[in-house]
Amino acid sequence: MAKHTGEQGNSNKKWQLSVGKKAERKARSKCEKRLVWFGFGMFGLVGWSVALPALGGVALGLWLDEQYPRQYSWTLTLLLAGLVVGCINVWYWLGKERCKINNTKDEA
Repeated sequence: MAKHTGEQGNSNKKWQLSVGKKAERKARSKCEKRLVWFGFGMFGLVGWSVALPALGGVALGLWLDEQYPRQYSWTLTLLLAGLVVGCINVWYWLGKERCKINNTKDEA
């Protein structure tokens, strides 16, 4: 019976720590007060991170099509390459942001 009480006490301490961490995180988020505009800014940042390499690929492709005409289109090829580069860029950036968020959650 003592073993059961010890397990219950350990479980209770874990629960108290969990609740304490959540309360601290909630209090900290109230202090930060990120506005809706912050979210829109993040969407814009992700969008431009994909759009700029794609537009750069199109511009370079148009120039290459004029200078070195081929059977295939440089414009379409470099558009796709720009999209891939942009998506990899966003994937890397969001991974770093996720790590930051997880680190702040662990600290709380």
